Amino acid sequence: MLLTYKVEIKPTEKQAWQIDSHISGSRWAYNLFLDINQQRYERGYYYLNAYAFSKWFNHDYLEVNPDDLWIKDLYAKSVKQAFIDADMAMKRFFKKQSGYPHWRSFKRGQGSYYFVKNGKTQIIPCQRHRIKLPKLGWVRLKEFGYIPIDSEHFVIKQGRIKCKAGRYYLTCLVELTKLPKLELAGEPIGIDLGLKEFAILNDGTLYPNQNKSSRVRRIRKRLRRLQRKMSRQYHALEARKQKEGKSATDFNLAKNQRKVQRLYQRLTNIQSDYQNKIIATAVRTKPQWVAIEDLNVKGILKNRHLTKAVSYQGFYNFRIKLVTKCQQLGIPVHLTNRFEPTSKVCHQCGHKKVDLKLQDRVYECQSCDYTEDRDINAALNIRDTENFELAY
Repeated sequence: MLLTYKVEIKPTEKQAWQIDSHISGSRWAYNLFLDINQQRYERGYYYLNAYAFSKWFNHDYLEVNPDDLWIKDLYAKSVKQAFIDADMAMKRFFKKQSGYPHWRSFKRGQGSYYFVKNGKTQIIPCQRHRIKLPKLGWVRLKEFGYIPIDSEHFVIKQGRIKCKAGRYYLTCLVELTKLPKLELAGEPIGIDLGLKEFAILNDGTLYPNQNKSSRVRRIRKRLRRLQRKMSRQYHALEARKQKEGKSATDFNLAKNQRKVQRLYQRLTNIQSDYQNKIIATAVRTKPQWVAIEDLNVKGILKNRHLTKAVSYQGFYNFRIKLVTKCQQLGIPVHLTNRFEPTSKVCHQCGHKKVDLKLQDRVYECQSCDYTEDRDINAALNIRDTENFELAY
């Protein structure tokens, strides 16, 4: 089984410079792959995949362009992985699974420093507080003991380092050779996701919507002000460029961009931490199964009155994290059919209340006089429904 661990690192100034060099080299290689294949397409030549492109790049391109030999100073597999990433993006475009890949820039899609385990016998050394990476040496971790160091049951296969809002994050892909076996003796859990409350469990546990808290509202208010300020600075910069030329710069604009990035990162961390705590609390009881509704988030987003509120909730990320955690512990996950009327059906007698409105927060059954909170009734139906499919 493969697991992913993400942790922030604390590199030295030299290591930070080396990481930035590898990220810039990865971005340059990604864009070169797209540029060359686009030129070949316009001239009627066949498409070069990642491995053919890497062979042509090392034998032909660098001989004709000696100014680009600086790429040889970087970790070779990180550069080759950039070719593979660009090739995968192009193949997704060919299959009409996504649009034409964007060029990576310093502002969007910077790239990453990729490393991989060499051979079957060699390992990537990792200790409680540091990890040894190619070209970098020992890099200090900010969170001690998070990445497993038991080489008998955990093997680090590969990983990436990315820079977000001025901070460096290490993501490791770890192979788990021995899976834990748990006795699932707890009661099954049904989870209903919503907008008024983020998650409602069948036992009545409510997890409030974090986006309504004063903390998140204060951050979003500050974010809106900074974005308006950035917009004015962009217009002022464009006006100066017309007078002074293209060399005009604005250091205050760069400072505000970093502030906006940090606020976005802070909001992401708040949401991720909140969802992780909910999942950890749910699986701690070792339930026989966990049931969740298969929401059509893409369809819900078409409602212009709910678009912003739904996008802030992060329903898809919660589902992915829940399925991954349950798969790791061996807990089945039931995905209820999205067309199942879980909110309209009475949990006690099965009567369907067709005229149920969104403003009716208490479910009152007209057949058996069953009265329960609307969301708790939906969570009970999600838990006990027979129309489901396994998530993995």
